[in-house]
Amino acid sequence: MGCQCCKSGPDSDALERERQRKLLLAKLRHQKRVQAAGKIQAWWRGNLVRRTLLVAALRAWMIQCWWRMVMQQRIQKRRQAFLRIYVVQEQAAVKLQSWVRMWQCRQCYCQICNALCLFQVPENSLAFQTDDFLEVQYRVISKQPEFHIEILSV
Repeated sequence: MGCQCCKSGPDSDALERERQRKLLLAKLRHQKRVQAAGKIQAWWRGNLVRRTLLVAALRAWMIQCWWRMVMQQRIQKRRQAFLRIYVVQEQAAVKLQSWVRMWQCRQCYCQICNALCLFQVPENSLAFQTDDFLEVQYRVISKQPEFHIEILSV
């Protein structure tokens, strides 16, 4: 039997160390691949989350724009309704003022007619001068109406 130290063949310890070194390198490569895969997966998940958040933010923005538009339309309708009410009230006030002025003019006209009837002389009597009296009376009774008309359009 021979001694192991004089053995002329390949060293089994060196072979074992080489095999362990290859195993260690394979483990390191595997760990690096796992880490790289983890980084790629994290990046992809981040993209998915950002995409989802972007879609949610865009939808929220669209809803907000729609709501602002609806509120603006409501405000505009309310303004138009108030403007219509204002125009109707203004037209009613103008009509009432015109009726009152017409009534005042009619009153003045009736007073003048009544005064003329009182001072009218019969045809067979002597005519006397009453033009100055009527003119003064007319100036006193009749006041020129002031018309103030506003025309509004909707």
